[in-house]
Amino acid sequence: MSSGPAGHVARSIDRPHSETTCGASVRRPARRFLRTSDGVTIDAVYDPGAAVYDGSRTPSAHPVFVIAHGFTGAVDRPHVRRVAQAFTPYGAVVTFSFRGHGASGGRSTVGDREVLDLAAAVRWARELGHARVGTVGFSMGGSVALRHAALHEAGGGTGTDAVVSVSAPARWYYRGTAPMRRLHWLVTRPEGRVVGRYGFRTRIHHRDWDPVPLSPVQAVPRIAPTPLLIVHGDADGYFPVDHPRMLAAAAGDQGELWLEPGMGHAEHAASDELLARIGEWVVGRAG
Repeated sequence: MSSGPAGHVARSIDRPHSETTCGASVRRPARRFLRTSDGVTIDAVYDPGAAVYDGSRTPSAHPVFVIAHGFTGAVDRPHVRRVAQAFTPYGAVVTFSFRGHGASGGRSTVGDREVLDLAAAVRWARELGHARVGTVGFSMGGSVALRHAALHEAGGGTGTDAVVSVSAPARWYYRGTAPMRRLHWLVTRPEGRVVGRYGFRTRIHHRDWDPVPLSPVQAVPRIAPTPLLIVHGDADGYFPVDHPRMLAAAAGDQGELWLEPGMGHAEHAASDELLARIGEWVVGRAG
């Protein structure tokens, strides 16, 4: 699968309208197609969240959560919408479908060029007036969030002010669990990609990575001084606990590790209580 520079992104095709409440500009919910720097259209949804309920403050006073879903997820999937809804008490929320997923264009590169998709979503969030951005990624999206934070300047137009990685791998090509062996079959075999397209509504690129992108554990030391939170369940069936511990060791004093008792994998396993704690962490760390 090809890798390209995780650089600039084009502006969104359109922007939502604003309305005035108690003298302050408040954005309305909106859905737009964004365009990445390599020309892929990305389906994205904006929910102003807490900004709607506090008309005395502008969107710049509220953080925005940009959610990066896991492999085979999409912006309209119920588990992604549940995560988005859980963060609305803490700020605005941007969700989107990675390339090859849902209504977005292109084909999935399973964590490589998806960094450009996240960068486009972050750019849109800042265009909407939010000065503070927190990225929260799950599984594949967690690895993308780590690499995005390493490759984009903190607080910049496409960079984040705080990053949370949930259930992410530390290294590529891991096949140590049955679910990951099945996933590799899905990605690497022609018949697997057919199953992915028609069974999971995920279009997967047929090319191998060339060059191999920066791995999550290699990316983590480059994230500092951006605040970093690593969240992982000790009952994760995809990636055992050596993955989050490797990431935490690479982060050193610049990251936090929450090893959650009894938690499984990614969005489906994240409880409302855990999502609330993540929301509070982002509000406290995003500046």
